[in-house]
Formats: sequence, C-alpha cells, structure tokens
Amino acid sequence: MRIPPETVEEIKYRNDIVSVVSAYVDLKPAGSNLVGLCPFHSEKTPSFTVFRSTGTCHCFGCGQGGDVVSFIRLIENVDYVEALELLAKRAGVTIPRDSTEVRSGGVSSKRILAMNKDAARIFNAALFLPEGKKGLDYFTQKRKFSPALIKHFGLGYAPESFDYLYARLKKLGYTDEEMTKGFLCGTSKKTGKPYDMYRGRVIIPIIDTHGDVVAFGGRVLDDSLPKYINTQDTPAYKKGRNLFALNFARKDCAERLILCEGYMDAIALHGAGITNAIATLGTATTPEQARLMARYTKSVVIAYDADEAGQKNAERAFRYIGEVGLDCRILKMTGAKDPDEYVKKFGREAFNRLIAESRSHFDFRLDEISKKYDLNDPDARLKAISEAVDFIARRSSAVERELYVSKAAEFFSVSKESVKLDSDKRRRAIIRETQKETARKNVLESQGIGDRINPDYAKNVRAAMAEEAVLGILLTYPELMKKAADGGLDLREDSFFTAFGKKVYSEAVRIARENDPFDPGLLGESFTAEEMSRINSYTVRRNGLRSNVDKELADCIAVLNDEAGKEDNDIASLLEKKRKQNKNN
Repeated sequence: MRIPPETVEEIKYRNDIVSVVSAYVDLKPAGSNLVGLCPFHSEKTPSFTVFRSTGTCHCFGCGQGGDVVSFIRLIENVDYVEALELLAKRAGVTIPRDSTEVRSGGVSSKRILAMNKDAARIFNAALFLPEGKKGLDYFTQKRKFSPALIKHFGLGYAPESFDYLYARLKKLGYTDEEMTKGFLCGTSKKTGKPYDMYRGRVIIPIIDTHGDVVAFGGRVLDDSLPKYINTQDTPAYKKGRNLFALNFARKDCAERLILCEGYMDAIALHGAGITNAIATLGTATTPEQARLMARYTKSVVIAYDADEAGQKNAERAFRYIGEVGLDCRILKMTGAKDPDEYVKKFGREAFNRLIAESRSHFDFRLDEISKKYDLNDPDARLKAISEAVDFIARRSSAVERELYVSKAAEFFSVSKESVKLDSDKRRRAIIRETQKETARKNVLESQGIGDRINPDYAKNVRAAMAEEAVLGILLTYPELMKKAADGGLDLREDSFFTAFGKKVYSEAVRIARENDPFDPGLLGESFTAEEMSRINSYTVRRNGLRSNVDKELADCIAVLNDEAGKEDNDIASLLEKKRKQNKNN
C-alpha cells in the first residue's frame, strides 16, 4: 500500500534537507545555497549543491540529486518506502500501519533483513551444538578467537546439510522466494527444490552501520574451493557499497581506518584491541566504499596481504581513496603473510609500529617499479623513470608534485630539473587528453547517446529537449502543473516523444489531480532514485527562469506538437547509417 501523501509531507517537513545532508556531506555556504563534495562520485572540487529555497539537492558533476527522500534513497541504497521509514524514525513521525509494504522483485528488503537476523541467530546457535564443533574449533584453536570475540561479531556455523537453515526459516514463516532472493538458499536444477547455500562453513554476519544483518560470508574449514561464499546483491544489500566491521570501527576511526582485505584479518585486529579495522566484502575496493570511508575518517592505512594479489589490489584502493580526498598509506609487512598472522605472531604494539611506519602511495609505487625493472640496465631504468614521472604528472597538488620530484630524483640518482621538466611535459599532455575526452563525453551526453534512463532521447534531440523543458517548468510551478492536469494547456501524454517523458507527465498529472498542493516528490513512488535524479535535473535547469515562463512553456509545447510522430532526426539517422556501414564491412 501507498504511504498517504499527508504523511509524506509531514516526514519531509520535519526533515530539513540541510540537516539531513549535513550528516553525510561537509557543506559550506555559497550564496543562498550550500555546496560540498558529492557523496555519489569522486571529486576534489565541490559540485554538490543543496538549494534551501526548493528543499532539493543536485550534483552538477554526476547529476544525482532530488528532494530529501531521493537523497536518502541514493545515499542509503534503499527504496522509496524504506527511505520514508528512515526519515520518519529520525523525525519521530508515525507511519500508518499497513501502508509500508513495498516489494523489490516480489520480495521486500524489510523481510530480507528480518530473515537475515533470524538466520544469524540460527548459525550462531549451531556453532555451540555437537554438529558445530568443527566450526567452534576452527575459531578458537586455528584462529585463536576468544569466546568474547566470537560473541561480539556474532560468528556462526552452517552444518553439512542441504536443509538445516531452510527447514528452520520455513518454520519461522519465510517463503522459498524470500530465501532464494536473500541468497540463503539456491534452487536445484534437477529437482527444482531449494537447498542451503551455506554448508559446512563458518559464518561471518555482515552488519551495516544501522545494526542490520545485511549479508553473510561463509568460509570453508580446509583448503577446498571456493574458499569463501559471499552474499550476492539482494534487495537489502549491495556488496560494493558496504564495509565489514564498520559498524564497530566507526566509533574509533575519526583519525584513521585500517583497511584489510578479508574478514578474518579485521576480526583478528579487533581481537587485539585495534578496533578501527574494517575489510572489503569479497571485492576489490570500490569508489562507493571509498566515499563511505570518507564519511567517518580523515585517513586510511591499507593493510592488505603481502602477496602479489594483495599488492595489486592496493593500487586500486590507493586510487579510489585518494580521489575522495583522504590521506592514504600502506603497511609493509615482513615475517607474516597478512594482518591476522602478523598480530598473532608479533602482537599489538608491533602492528601499531607498522602503522606509524606506513608508506605513502609514491613510496609504494617506487617500490613496485624497482621490483619490475632492472635499474642497472639503462633502457629498463628509463622505463622505470618514465613510470614514476607519469605518476607525478597525475597528482593534482603542486606541492605533492614538488615533493615527489625531489624523491624521484634522489631514488633514481638524476637531477630534479630533468624530472620536473619531464613531469611538467607529461602533465600538459594529460590535461589535453582529459579535455578532449571531456569534450567528447559532453557531445555524446548532449545528443543523448548511451542514455540508460531515457534511451529514446537520441532519436529526436529537439523533441526530447523540448519535453524536458516542459516538464521542468510544470514541476517547478505547481499552478501550471494543475492547469495541465485540468486540461488547460495544449498538452497530452501523446505530445511527449520519449517513453520516459510520457511516464513522467502521466504520473505528474495523476498526482496533481489527487493532491493539492502538488508535490513533485511524490513521483518517487513510481520512479527509481536514478530516475528521480534525472527528473530533479529538469527543475534545476528552470531555477534561473524568472520571466516569460508562460511564453517559454508555450514555445516548448509548440515544438513538441510540431515534432509529434517524427521518429528520427539527423543524429538517429547518422547512427543508423553507421550501424549499416559496420554491418557491411
């Protein structure tokens, strides 16, 4: 059922967008608005703007934004109703019972979270039963985890059975569909019956910063493969957007986070009293995870495994963490393959000394370069210096480049002047390449090519631009939207060229007829968070329009009616011609 519009209005009224956004973004005044670094993409120059006057936000870099509900949908990766529930809880608003059921692919994320909580209890209880002895021995004897640490992380065990978890969840009222959508059960291709996804594995619950069990990791007790089974994306979980143990680490990480490669490393560090340790979730570090870290800390120390794969993943982590403006360094471990082994072998104080001696990204790169090339060979030496120069040229900070120039000159025993000359030359080339690529992307974007939200845009750019202008004006001025809904404008659903534009107009008309005053935020019930960002961008473009609104609206409607029925324009024809040429070649 839908949440009543008056309840939505009350929730939004009690959740000032500046206050809500400020919990995630460091905002600074910019005239009548506020700006900050976008939480949805990596940037160093603030392009995320919060508009006090309209109660909306918009990033002029990536295009994400909307009202306070849209913002929460994007930042927390939840659907429309769940975003309203989070905001209602924040503001103390009661949502009428029986009006919050929402489904994602037939299963609500709320049910997935409840099921995960019950599953975590079942796994934890199994650890202390006779059939769980192997799992308990693994934790206490092999990993040396204390009973208190096992309890703290809610660790568990999945017995060697095809229906141990399934049978117990079934008794609790969960459906087969919910168990498969939640990645707790698979479906047999032979029999079509569900089976437990986790069998004969120790279980690590993944808990988010709200305290919800969102996923699980399951590890084998021997060397069989796959070593880990991790929850795939579900209606309640996106693995590239979460971090293991952040629910605990966030209390002690204002200055620094320790980023590990695996669950066991993070748990072992917490057991040693290093409680600001976190881990990625079966993936290399993602931009979303880097932005999540930036909400809680000033710096990150990478504590990846000492093997080749770990060091390769560290390079990616350096890149994304640096892009969100965090200071980032890396540990150099000797005598142990990973943080778990190191802290057990040498202790907490020795690990803390490693942190104090951690290296910068450039030190790490120089080390990798020296392993890659024989610096005694002139040709190899030149290639090594070229790699270092390219790294320096890509730093945005002039101070950082100057420091690295000095360090590279000393490392390779060449003059600072020659390193600076080459890095400046390379930087100019990089800037030219970037400008060319940006211009290319801008042209494609303006033509709507590759548009996933509105794929019809490129078929007739003139009509698509006109309909966006019409929608922007109608959504900005409620009295004009009401007029359109009452049939007072020469505008119909068929006037719109794209399927997306038709749907936006149709839903907006419905809302305007059912609600007075008209609230464009209610469109969120029918559109995804990304679609709402696009819709919001239409109104952002109209914010500066203060005169001749009626004339511009009439002109754009005229364009729409003039273009009605036209399926192609020059761009679409050109693309079709290109496709035919490629097919014939």
